[in-house]
Amino acid sequence: MTVISTTTAGPGTAAEPGEVFARLLGLDELRGVPLAEVDAVAALQHRVDRKYLIPAQSAARLVGELAGTHHVLDIRGRRTTEYRSTYFDTAHLAAWRAHNQGRRRRWKVRTRLYAEDRICRMEVKTKDGRGATVKHAHRIEADAHGRLEAGTEAAAFVDTVLLAAGVDVTAADLETAGEVHYRRAALAELDAGTRLTLDGLLTCHRDGRTAALDDGYVLVETKGTARPAPADRCLLALGARPLSISKYVIGLSLLVPGLPDNNMRHLARTRFHTGPHPTAPAARPERTLPE
Repeated sequence: MTVISTTTAGPGTAAEPGEVFARLLGLDELRGVPLAEVDAVAALQHRVDRKYLIPAQSAARLVGELAGTHHVLDIRGRRTTEYRSTYFDTAHLAAWRAHNQGRRRRWKVRTRLYAEDRICRMEVKTKDGRGATVKHAHRIEADAHGRLEAGTEAAAFVDTVLLAAGVDVTAADLETAGEVHYRRAALAELDAGTRLTLDGLLTCHRDGRTAALDDGYVLVETKGTARPAPADRCLLALGARPLSISKYVIGLSLLVPGLPDNNMRHLARTRFHTGPHPTAPAARPERTLPE
């Protein structure tokens, strides 16, 4: 198993996690592209997502195979970004249950912080009647990350999007449900307008506990149209198969007592490990939720 280690870049120094992850994937083999160009060509807000959980060695092979056609997002010389997402759900985890039960009209509400750049957005993701993912985003202050407060523009934005999607939930019904942190690299095939992301160093947090993806695995998401992209074909050739997987659903499946058993939890138990959050504040009391 490949281990993503942040130990030494030289005597007395430690490599940054982003640098280690970039080297592991071989991102230097790709041509860099600025965010504005990726957004102009491949920022798909209405898309079909396919997800794969693969060994890190396979992820590096994938990057090598795509080097001739894909660019990597490069932000001032940085080829990975730390993402921090706080998810909001009802007291009885209606969003979690909608995903777990495979309902056609699923939804998620979160704040997403791009840590190095101090950029933050309130995001609402829904599924339309055809199964395509639709993402809506509203820029907010970085200091507002992790909060959804009544009477704010962000709360009004959430209400508007959920109402339009036919979801009978408002911002007032939502509370903080969990956090997900990870390191991401983004690749884009500019001519075709498709892209993919590779996520590692993934951890989920709730009630002072953590569920962490094993270091030797990477979560790949392709984002394109209904027709599989070249990246999907490369993944199939590497032996990978699409999975129905959600960082938020996996995290809560492992960290919330009393939730019903589900296929995603079975997968998570083979690739994730759990334990106390090493830097967490005093935990609030755990709640056991009825099925």
